Amino acid sequence: MPPSEQPTGKAQVRRLKLGSSHKYSHRQNDLDSLQSPTYLLRPVTSTPAPPIHFQASQYTPQAQLFVLGCGYVGSALTRHYQASDDPGGLSPKVTATTTTPARLPELEAIADQALLLTIDDVAQLSEQCQQHSHLVVSIGAKRGTPYAETYLKAAKALTQALDGNSSIQQIIYTSSYSVYGDCQSEWVTEEAAIAPQSDNSKVLAETERQILALATPNRSVCVFRLGGIHGPDRELGRIFSFAAGKTRPGDGSDASNWVHRDDIVGAIDFALAQGFNGIYNLVNSDPIASKKLLDWVCNHYNLAPITWDPSQTSKRPYNAKVSNQKLRDAGYKFLHRSVIED
Repeated sequence: MPPSEQPTGKAQVRRLKLGSSHKYSHRQNDLDSLQSPTYLLRPVTSTPAPPIHFQASQYTPQAQLFVLGCGYVGSALTRHYQASDDPGGLSPKVTATTTTPARLPELEAIADQALLLTIDDVAQLSEQCQQHSHLVVSIGAKRGTPYAETYLKAAKALTQALDGNSSIQQIIYTSSYSVYGDCQSEWVTEEAAIAPQSDNSKVLAETERQILALATPNRSVCVFRLGGIHGPDRELGRIFSFAAGKTRPGDGSDASNWVHRDDIVGAIDFALAQGFNGIYNLVNSDPIASKKLLDWVCNHYNLAPITWDPSQTSKRPYNAKVSNQKLRDAGYKFLHRSVIED
């Protein structure tokens, strides 16, 4: 049974020559590829997120937020703080980073500081961490780049950069629910043992382990296991247009889990305000079978129907109904319950 329900500012721009206190008591014809961090965090021209109520009373005044990776999610998070209703002036000062020089003008307009920054230069990464109190790691592998070259390299660099660091009070890392592996469409919580099936999911699981190890008595580490991301510029019709009129292997009963971009922004903001520590699933409240989802998408967006071939085995390496009960029990209220809301 499922769990129970419950004004634009000019940034300071620094082009760094880099390589590629809360004390706490692109396109591949496969559904799973569309829910991978590489696809989900790839930068796009994004519609600004609507302001989400900012819980300023929970922040230390003038908190310094370092957003490492400013693609689809990181950019929306940065815009959120620019647009937040924050009459007390307690919204964190945000440093936004990108690996792409052409994106610097976009970040200049929405962040207090914009950096051209990749993960190879540990000395510069260490310098930035010394100047900030909170760190959000929202990175994604570029197309064609092995996951280990992005995620494990980032975890290693952060481990070195944070050695002896007393400035960073909290780290938030966006991971993926794919680390649960094939659970035969059963419900899973954060307490479930992970069993990643694909090489990429194994890299993500190891990255989680290394980043969680960065916690100290004076530094919390929160890992969010994200579902597939949808939202402005990531509408389902666009995401699944390639599959229209095609036949897919299996019967479509495998479970998929999704989350709206604005709920990722909202949950990160909530986690920063509350000093979250540990692992939280960040998915909406209604896991959905692949067939039901794709039938709805084709009907809603007037796409050619998708058929299924039960004689072929589904190749999806993860299949679980992921519970968000822990996050809801902590007090976060989702803006979007289901991926197929009208």
